[in-house]
Amino acid sequence: MNNIIAVASGKGGVGKSTVAVNLAVALAQRPERLRVALVDVDFYGPSVPVLMGGGGISPSPSGGIIPASRHGVKYVSIAFFLKNDDDPVIWRGPMFTKAITQLFQEVEWGEIDYCIVDLPPGTGDAQLSLAQLVKLRGALLVTTPQKVAVSDVQRALNMLRKVDVPVLGLVENMAGFSDAQGKEHLIFGAGGGAALAAKYHVPLLASIPLEMQISADGDNGVPTALSPRPTGELFRSLAASVVALTPAQHAAKGSLNVIK
Repeated sequence: MNNIIAVASGKGGVGKSTVAVNLAVALAQRPERLRVALVDVDFYGPSVPVLMGGGGISPSPSGGIIPASRHGVKYVSIAFFLKNDDDPVIWRGPMFTKAITQLFQEVEWGEIDYCIVDLPPGTGDAQLSLAQLVKLRGALLVTTPQKVAVSDVQRALNMLRKVDVPVLGLVENMAGFSDAQGKEHLIFGAGGGAALAAKYHVPLLASIPLEMQISADGDNGVPTALSPRPTGELFRSLAASVVALTPAQHAAKGSLNVIK
């Protein structure tokens, strides 16, 4: 498995999972015919199955797990292992480590060029476990323009640097809303992503507007990255930036380093 890239945030509600799903789908749509995996380790709020349009895992003859597959992406989520959709995950740290190991080791991924990992928000056990268990090529951080989100994402950025995970760049989500007359409303403020990028010397890779259709696309399980709309192009451009930031890595081997 090559190019394992985490998508992280400092706080919830900034659209991290939406970015992770659309990035994975956009990568799979590229002309290089990239083989893409998506691993949902947001154990407290697993939303990838909804955003991808459902699906499920199945047992393989060899005793492993065959991942779900949609929109050209193989994916797995802790939600597939819950008895009921509304069952909570109430775990301590060691359970995170065990579950993350199983999602990487026991799922039959095959050859993968890019693996996108949707992390839970914050700087807790899941982030530390992932950084220790696999060799991350890098991470993307998702924020909204408002000060509280930017403040929290700084902590996530510094945590990633402390565990030697390169921060590839920032994605500013919900950057502005355009009404029917074309007037832009900066509901969550403006400039937070650019200011953070400048402060920490990382690129601002995308600025995604607040668009009702993105939410509807997620509810319908048809990611915006598949759409010809301008917002779809923004996600495809983000995927192009990620590929440019990870040059000549498609043939790299040994990026999975699960601790026994």
